[in-house]
Amino acid sequence: RLKQEWLAEQERIKTEQIQVTYSYYDGAGHRRNIMLTKGTTIEKFLDEVRREFKQLRSVSVDELLYVKEDLIIPQHYSFYDLIVTKARGKSGPLFHFDVHDDVRVLADAKVEKDESHAGKVVERSWYEKNKHIFPASRWEVYDPNVKRTKYTIRGD
Repeated sequence: RLKQEWLAEQERIKTEQIQVTYSYYDGAGHRRNIMLTKGTTIEKFLDEVRREFKQLRSVSVDELLYVKEDLIIPQHYSFYDLIVTKARGKSGPLFHFDVHDDVRVLADAKVEKDESHAGKVVERSWYEKNKHIFPASRWEVYDPNVKRTKYTIRGD
């Protein structure tokens, strides 16, 4: 019975609304907000973003990447997955989707903050052409088994 209650509570949490601030990034940022449920997968999120930008409408969802805190988030993860595990990125938490001031510019990056940066949506082709140049040179695929204890702003 306790397990059933817990599972029902998790399903309820997945239906809660969340505002996600993101930026379609093609070398310059085009910031937007979108309301989703916490249970929305990155794939479904990218499909919604694709509809928001005329230049992305002909692009397949498989050709889009979601980058949050310098990590490329695989499309099968949901926002709920990142929230419930309190996942951490290289430069900030992966579980905050609202945006505050850029902590890397305004504060000491060694000091833990719960502030986060807007996630970036990029075309895979843009990433492949620019992965040797900052900021894409910092990006790597999210691995939940990698434990990040501090945030960085340099090349590590």
